[in-house]
Amino acid sequence: MPAQETSHATLPTLLLLLPFFTALAILLGHRLLKGAAVMLSLFSAAACFLISMMMLGSNTTGDVVPLLPFIEIGKFRFAIDALIDQQCRGMMFIVTSIGLLVHVFSLGYMKQDAGKVRFFGALSLFMFSMTGIVLAGNLVMMFVFWELVGLSSYLLIGHWFEKASAADASKKAFLTNRIGDFGFMIGILMLFAANHGNVSLAGADGLREALTSGTLHDIAQTQGTYMTMAVLCLFMGAVGKSAQFPLHVWLPDAMEGPTPVSALIHAATMVAAGVYMLVRVAFLIEAAPVAAQTIAWIGGITALMAALMATQQNDIKRVLAYSTLSQLGYMVMAVGLVAMQHAGAHHEAVPGHPGMFHLYTHAFFKAMLFLGAGAVIYSCHHEQDMWKMGGLMKHMPVTFITFAIGTASLMGVPFITSGFWSKEAILGVAFEVKGGSPLFWIGVATTMLTAFYMTRLFVVAFLGKPRTESAHHATEAPVVMLLPLLVLAGLTLISAVPGFARLLEAMTPHHAEEHMTVMIASILALVIGAGGGFYLYKGKDKDPLNIRLFANKFYWDEIYAVLVKVFQDTLAWIVAGLDRLLVDGIFSRLPAFLAGRIGSAARSLQGGHLQAYTFLLGLGAVLVIYLVVFVLPAAGH
Repeated sequence: MPAQETSHATLPTLLLLLPFFTALAILLGHRLLKGAAVMLSLFSAAACFLISMMMLGSNTTGDVVPLLPFIEIGKFRFAIDALIDQQCRGMMFIVTSIGLLVHVFSLGYMKQDAGKVRFFGALSLFMFSMTGIVLAGNLVMMFVFWELVGLSSYLLIGHWFEKASAADASKKAFLTNRIGDFGFMIGILMLFAANHGNVSLAGADGLREALTSGTLHDIAQTQGTYMTMAVLCLFMGAVGKSAQFPLHVWLPDAMEGPTPVSALIHAATMVAAGVYMLVRVAFLIEAAPVAAQTIAWIGGITALMAALMATQQNDIKRVLAYSTLSQLGYMVMAVGLVAMQHAGAHHEAVPGHPGMFHLYTHAFFKAMLFLGAGAVIYSCHHEQDMWKMGGLMKHMPVTFITFAIGTASLMGVPFITSGFWSKEAILGVAFEVKGGSPLFWIGVATTMLTAFYMTRLFVVAFLGKPRTESAHHATEAPVVMLLPLLVLAGLTLISAVPGFARLLEAMTPHHAEEHMTVMIASILALVIGAGGGFYLYKGKDKDPLNIRLFANKFYWDEIYAVLVKVFQDTLAWIVAGLDRLLVDGIFSRLPAFLAGRIGSAARSLQGGHLQAYTFLLGLGAVLVIYLVVFVLPAAGH
């Protein structure tokens, strides 16, 4: 390996292996390390953040950098390769910065937890898995770390496994993601077969070059259905990981895990992995227009549906969970819209992407909102029902201010919040793209609903008078929990400022021509939503609205339960019946029964009775005479 390539590989290798060995040391040696394991995990997260900062300032190109050899069989080679480009460096900054802040917050939140060492070990395993996805230079490597992220989320969601709801939620997340991951694997195998085993995201023989002038180009031109199916299978992986309709049902239940988990993997990083993967393979989506439209519509439907669900949730974490679903729908919709805009262009990749820009801004303010909710839950003695809060503005002023900043950014308050600019970028693309008008109005409606349910949450939880003793006696969270909130509040305020955003050039889209229609529609949606929320909920002690369809999440869980009962349970009943009748009854028990009956009959002939033996001898003699006298002569004749 050349010296320059070795130098380029050093930082990514450290970034990948440091959390891995940290997780290994904690999970295998936790009895010996005890409390030191927590500090080891924190040190690892801090080191990863410093390394990502060093990479952020480097001038490495978008070439694939070999890190570690893995499998070599004949001509087949699969290695752990890193694709270090602007997009990778920007995403790595998000993962490591929020990961570090969540580690710091967890020092306070999990201080009294009996399993905190196990918790921090799982956090390090998650950091290893997520850095692998971000660095992945080929789809096979991405799939390996994709599965490791699924394992990490299973361990973190089910951290309090003694509680049945947490154990069920971890299994639900794991199994639901497996459905999407199965499709992801099929998509990779289809591309693997089409491009002679090369699924690299860059390089002379990679998928991009093959799509421009190689085998994939011919397939895209002559076998559009094959390309569409491959891209949709890849998209299935994102549907599972980023909780898009119809595999969205796992994310709200995942709030059963500790709140820092919600901030880390269900707001900023894990669920964003699906969007990151789609942007990585955007050139493939552009070659499949039907897939691009499907992706855009799935994202739009998820954004609107989740926003409607959020309007009737009372658990403070579940409101934010459905908000995450909705905002992820925005990002996925942006991926499809941009692909529709560039369909058939075969242009070179540009750093900016509105979906990634929203991912970047959303990561900061949504992580802050989840950690702010964690501070509220911690101070209210683990109470999560916002109708049992109220008046927290006076008791928790720092949390109140940071939560207000995050709420304003999520709602898209014009000109002063990062969320406004990233949301406008997506709405602008929807307005420009041919055929994107319905999605534009879906986006506007989602903006209005977002302003409504976040105003509802903010007014009920922080304003008015305390409704319970826990809210009345709430105090500000410890400093170790407030520090991450303040840092994230600062990042939320400056993340869209050009001077800061330039560091993450991959996240900042090229500014499209501003359309007054987009601006007016967005601002009106904000005013109507926030105004309606404030008018309905100011001074209320119970919800004046009771929309059961939204409160019960469109009954998707019940629908899936019926589908499982009708199809899976019925199929299992049929298979069990066939097993009892054919396998157990005919193929297994019938031969045994016949052998037993024949053996019983033969055994009766050897009973030791002389008269039976004489009878059989006489019968045999008669039979022989009959054969000799009658049968054999006739046969010979």
